[in-house]
Formats: sequence, structure tokens, C-alpha cells
Amino acid sequence: MSADATTSPAAATLPAWRDPAAWAKTADILAVLIALSLPWSTSLVGIFGVAWVITVVPTLDPRMFVVSLQRPISVLPITLFGLALLGTLWSDAPWGARLYAVGPSAKLLVLPVMFYHYERSARGIWVFAAFLVSCALLMAMSWIVALDPALALKAGASYGVPVKNYIDQSQEFALCAVALAYPVITLLRAKKILLAVLLVALSLSFIVNMMFVIVSRTAMVTMPIMLAVFALLHLKWRSVVAITGLLAVLAGLAWATSPQLRRIGGTFLSDYQLYQEQNIPTSIGQRLEYWKKSLAFFTEAPVFGHGTGSTRALFEQAAVGQTGAHAEIIGNPHNQTLNVAVQWGVIGIVVLYAMWLVHLLLFRGDGLAAWIGLLVVVQNIFTSLFNSHIFDFHEGWMYVLGAGVAGGMMLKTSSREAASGPGNRLNPGGWHAGGRSSAFSRRLNPEMLCDRSAK
Repeated sequence: MSADATTSPAAATLPAWRDPAAWAKTADILAVLIALSLPWSTSLVGIFGVAWVITVVPTLDPRMFVVSLQRPISVLPITLFGLALLGTLWSDAPWGARLYAVGPSAKLLVLPVMFYHYERSARGIWVFAAFLVSCALLMAMSWIVALDPALALKAGASYGVPVKNYIDQSQEFALCAVALAYPVITLLRAKKILLAVLLVALSLSFIVNMMFVIVSRTAMVTMPIMLAVFALLHLKWRSVVAITGLLAVLAGLAWATSPQLRRIGGTFLSDYQLYQEQNIPTSIGQRLEYWKKSLAFFTEAPVFGHGTGSTRALFEQAAVGQTGAHAEIIGNPHNQTLNVAVQWGVIGIVVLYAMWLVHLLLFRGDGLAAWIGLLVVVQNIFTSLFNSHIFDFHEGWMYVLGAGVAGGMMLKTSSREAASGPGNRLNPGGWHAGGRSSAFSRRLNPEMLCDRSAK
């Protein structure tokens, strides 16, 4: 029966509610909203994240989803969460602290669903574009707040930081600035000069903001590493040498002209001296103290750790009778490896590093998705030397969103390439952006380490 004047509105809309493609498009829109809100709000990310998972559920093919979950790229994030949950059983912390400490790892459960969804969706690029646009707007707001701090969107905001904090803001700007390098090179090779120049200007705008407004020391250390990764992967050696020399000159000019960079750079030595000589809890001093004590905690329970949520109680015990920096108490040692090691020992470290490794291997190859995914993982690995960025809300969601969307896009490409070979039949139960169609290959490239169960 057609939807005419005699058909009720509910009956007319019912087919759309049963169509996986309609739900998929809704999920894609919600993912865009997550990307748009991530630089600005934690609450909105949480709301849109839950809504995204709910809208993806009707699109799942149970059998294919179970097969998807068997990939190492999905198994390991789930395992890390499971370890956090299991670790509550041998922790001595109060149950409230144990369950609270499980929360930061829960976002990793979204990763396998992201992989599954964006292997079938053609709208992954929407998410990246939305994040870039949102960060560009945040950068403009940063300049405005630097000129007039009263316009900040939160009370007591730092200089040039309209929302959240300068560490989160620097992470976003550094990621966007370096990520734009790939499309710029691609456009230049295609002789699309004007668009390439516009993207170069946008990338430099992020860098200039970090030079003259605010930047975190973590971004200062890790951004050159990300640029080096790009140069080694995508440029010829002669170009690498020439660009390295140019960057060295530009870095010298930036240092000479930016009081902000000199102030941040100068605090490395002064903070260490104040901590070492006067036991003053400076930023660097606190980290060194956290790391030293965390290593001691790890040696006390090297295999299984002290259990989920145990970190703060251990620091409280170690602070008894201490003063100054030695009396600092924290529930987060500001190092992802140590955060995992204290709670879950060597087992946790192995799972964490295995997850990073298989995600790095997923993004081997060429293309924008491969570059963005690789950059997200590399940034997370190196910034996690100074923070617990898998478990931190903002940086953790940057990882889940970036690696999840890019990973799904890589799997989609791998499925398509496998399908083009002889004897590779596609399962007809999938869908993509245009509606129902095949979307999952029974054979994926084994070099991608994506589906060890495929035969």
C-alpha cells in the first residue's frame, strides 16, 4: 500500500525507521556533532556519543559485527577495558574509587563500533572536516580572548583559552596543523595551488596561535616528532633536508620573536631546579615525583598491579611524613604507561602497547585516512609520555574518534581491494551511504592485521 492521503503519518514513516541506511545517516550526523563539540564541551560529547551508539545499533548485522569484534584492533581496546573492570577484584581501594577508575577506559568500547560503522559508511570525511572547522573557530576565539579575557566562555580562563584548558587546545591545534600537510602536498602535486595555499594559511594560523598566544610543553615536544613522521613517509630525502633546514631557520625566528615560546621553554630548566634544589612542587618536578613513586609502586606488584583505582591511596601512603613536592598526592601519574602499570602491572602494559601497535599497523599505506589515523595514534603515544591521554576525556575521545573513523575508512578500502580479486565474494547483508549493499569482505589484507578470523 502506498503512502497516500489515507495512510496514517506513523505508517508512512515506519519504513524509514526500519531502514539501516536511514539510521546510518543519522549516526553519521551525530558523529559530526561529536567532532564539532569536542573542542568546546565535554557534556555535549558525552550526550552525542551515547546517542551515536544508540543509532548505530539498528544498523548492525549481528553475525558480521561479531566477526568484526574478533579483529585485534577491536579485541585489544575491549581487553583493556575488561582488565580495568577485572582489576577491581584485587584492588584495596574503596569500591566507589574502583568503579570511578573504570570509567576512563569505557570510551575504548566505542572504538570497535566506530571501525564497524565507518567500514560501511562513505561519510567519514565529514567528521574530519567538522573537527577542523570547529578547531578553526576555536582558534579565532582564542585570539579574541587573548585581546579581551572577559569574553572567555568560562570563569577564570587562562590567557587565550576560551574553553577547557591550554593542554587540550594545544593538542587540537597541533593535530590540525600537521594533519593539513598531507592534503597540501596532494593539492600541490595536482597543481591546485590556490586551495593548497588556503590550507597552508590555515595550518600556519594554528602554529602562529601556539607561538604567540598559548602552547603546552607537551605540544612543543611532540609536534616536531609528528612533522618528522610526515617528512619520512611522504617526502623525498632531498626535500626532507631542505625542509628541515627551513624549519630550523623558522624555529629560530619564532624563538627570537615569541616571548611566549621563550617563557615556556625557559620553564623546563627552572622548574627542574626548583624541584631538585628546593623541593618546590613545580610542573616538571611534580611529574618527576609522580614517575619515581609510580615506578616504586610498580615494582611492588609487577605482574597484576595493585588493582583498579589504587593509585591515589598509594600516593597518600607515600606522602606520610613528607613535605613540598614529595608530599604531592595524585590519582593519575601523568604517564600512560605508569598509569596502567601501577594498576594492572605488566599485563596492562602488554595490552596497551599491543593496542597501539596494531592501530599503527592499521594505518600503513597512502591516503588521507591513513595519514590522519597514523597521526592520531603517533600523537597519542608520544603525548602519553607526559600525560595519561588514553584515559583523559578530551584526548581519549580524540583518539577514539580519529582512529575509529580513519580505521573504518581503511577497512573499507581494504575490503574493496580484496573484493576486486578473484574468489572474494562480498556479503550482501551490509550497507553504505547510498542504501543497502555489500560492505564487508570475507577476506581482508592480512598485512593490516585487521581480521585474523577471516579465511
